[in-house]
Amino acid sequence: RLRVPLDYARPQAPTIELSLVRLPATGPGPRLGSLVVNPGGPGGSGVDYARAARQVVPRAVRQRFDVVGADPRGVARSAPVDCIDDRAMDRFIALDLTPDNHAEHAAVVSQSRGLATGCRSRSSRLLPHVSTMDVARDMDVLRAALGDRKLTYLGKSYGTFLGAHYAELFPTRIRALVLDGAVDPALSGEALSRAQAEGFETALRAFIADCTRRSDCPLGRDPPAGLRRIDALLAQADRAPLPAPEAPGGRRVAEAHVALGLAAALYDRASGWPALRIGLARAFAGDGSVLMLLADALVERRPDGSYSNQSEALLAVNCIDRPESRDVAAYDRAAAQFARVAPRFGAMIAYGSLPCAFWPVPPVGSPHPIKSPGAPPVLVVGTTRDPATPYAWARSLADQLSSGVLLTYRGDGHTVYGNGNPCVDAAVNRYLIEARAPARGTTC
Repeated sequence: RLRVPLDYARPQAPTIELSLVRLPATGPGPRLGSLVVNPGGPGGSGVDYARAARQVVPRAVRQRFDVVGADPRGVARSAPVDCIDDRAMDRFIALDLTPDNHAEHAAVVSQSRGLATGCRSRSSRLLPHVSTMDVARDMDVLRAALGDRKLTYLGKSYGTFLGAHYAELFPTRIRALVLDGAVDPALSGEALSRAQAEGFETALRAFIADCTRRSDCPLGRDPPAGLRRIDALLAQADRAPLPAPEAPGGRRVAEAHVALGLAAALYDRASGWPALRIGLARAFAGDGSVLMLLADALVERRPDGSYSNQSEALLAVNCIDRPESRDVAAYDRAAAQFARVAPRFGAMIAYGSLPCAFWPVPPVGSPHPIKSPGAPPVLVVGTTRDPATPYAWARSLADQLSSGVLLTYRGDGHTVYGNGNPCVDAAVNRYLIEARAPARGTTC
């Protein structure tokens, strides 16, 4: 446990406790300090990520560093944000975010407002203090508590946003930062959402192109025809949700679950794409169980029907980190615009931010480039067909940072370090152990 101020503007006022875990360095070789890890989100558990360190951090790094994970404030075991109960979350996750009529649109608005109202009633003390800047300050308290003069850090996805803000606040307290699957801090919330929708669309087309070359592909041999089959499945689930006899809870697979199942599988080519081929084959035969299980994994719904607080924490952080429109009509316009460039994911992602229109506390952050003068080389890792954090964001962040170095992976999936690519792993391992960045322009 680590005790930190609830409000850094009043450090002697009430405090909160953060939950931590550490895997000691194994050797051989001298211990170099601690590697603090964050898996992203916002809302991802650093404790759970560190507990999986043997799978996500290569051995060469675990030999030389203690791997340390913390649940950020508002997340999991660290003063978690709480907004609605599990049954209400089931309804929220299943919302039809491609509303076809006034009643469906009213339901999206009503439940989005209800989630924000629930956050105010259940977590009002915490909500003003869960910004990324607060978490970055917590991370510096953690660095000091660990006895490290300078921070060594691995952040993935949203964890790159956190790492970049740490670099902005504490540039001279950095030993090495790895930012894998970068979020561009200069973009507005709407621009981030649109680019992410396009990223998932690109990844879906890459999956279909790969699938249609395989003998076990349920989409046939023609990519355009395969895409039409997926569109037909989404439309079918919108009209009449599919049964899911193997999914817990007796739920049926609505259009939202199909879209979430697609998105979940696109995060990881190695395991997600084969699961999606099976899930689509089963869904075309009338059984949505696999797609529901994929969707459940993405939103962290457990077999007993309970949820982690990932979805609530994600909104609590995003709504306070950057200004979002308070006008429902702005989300309607964004949904229509996004759907033109990303027909399967655009409206879903646009309306996913709608609770911010009703958020009970004002934003404390705003989009801006992060330069971090005085920092040592910061390694930004970008994957060319990353569905959730498009490669353009990695290029942009590396350019913004005065000492940014971009490492490019030509491939698929969300983040790459520790996933078994020998070129990427070797370059990042060397940077973490020796604090020596790869040559500019390195591509794997």
